[in-house]
Amino acid sequence: MYKIIDETGVLFSEYQYAYEAEYEKMVVVNSELIFGSQGIYFDIKKKIGKSKEGAAIPDGYYLDLKFHDEPVLYFVEIELSDHDVYGHIGEQVLRFAISSEMSKHKIKTILIDDIDKDPAKSKKIEDFLKVSSKFSNINELLDRLIFDKDVAVIIVINETSEQLTRVLSKIKISADIIEAQSFIANGKMLHRFTPFQEDVLEAVLPSTDLDELDTIVVPAKEDGFKEVFIAEKCWYQIRISAAMLDKIKYIAVYQVAPISAITYVAEVERIEKYKDTDKYILYFKDDAKQIKKVPLSGATKRKAPQAPRYTSYAKLIEASTLDDLWK
Repeated sequence: MYKIIDETGVLFSEYQYAYEAEYEKMVVVNSELIFGSQGIYFDIKKKIGKSKEGAAIPDGYYLDLKFHDEPVLYFVEIELSDHDVYGHIGEQVLRFAISSEMSKHKIKTILIDDIDKDPAKSKKIEDFLKVSSKFSNINELLDRLIFDKDVAVIIVINETSEQLTRVLSKIKISADIIEAQSFIANGKMLHRFTPFQEDVLEAVLPSTDLDELDTIVVPAKEDGFKEVFIAEKCWYQIRISAAMLDKIKYIAVYQVAPISAITYVAEVERIEKYKDTDKYILYFKDDAKQIKKVPLSGATKRKAPQAPRYTSYAKLIEASTLDDLWK
């Protein structure tokens, strides 16, 4: 349980939302901060699918435009953690998958109608189309996201749990979980949340385009490096954002101290969910290959990878130090 104090030392206690609608209102009001400004949140609740065949009513949609070549459309489910994970959240996510297959044209119509009525959304789409080389208009964009790609889901919840990750591991759906909580003291409200795809945004230098990201770098101790990365030709228990699953082509290993450098890279053959978790296992196409070491430098001494980070293969091969990959 987190404790939060303000600059005067006032202790805030977690605010208990009595109703999901109240919690959802907080999320919608802060949607640009929570989901990111490089996308569009649609606060739309309309039934999709057929009533007797897995109909669903998403709490909203998020059109993630940070990747110019491969944007992603997400169904959004906003939940309180005291709801039944198996009977409610799990079933709802499964309904998204079923109903999205039956209602592709309806989903497209819903989104286009909302964009047409909202000048801010229309402007953001126009700006995106100017920098994207893949899509010439909104119809091409939505056709790609709705008709050609599998459904993805964002679950916003005040507290995640092992049960939730176990349920999602059994459903063949790419899902990102965002935790968002509220705290209150003397009538003042503060909100705490995990930014959507913060790991992706951290990967970008000013000269790097997100569309270039194709490599995940994982930290490893000596035994794990030798016994798994080299001997088993895989790496597991990796948390990966849904948008990156189709983009990762390579995996590189950062060997922790005393080596303190990226030393090997392997081409990824496939990515699968790892057991009953929300993490993944990456299988290599062949043996990992040794590359020129990419070590820590003075400027990055406190920035040694503690968790998976993204970069591009082209930058990795040319890099002299980690400064060339991340600041």
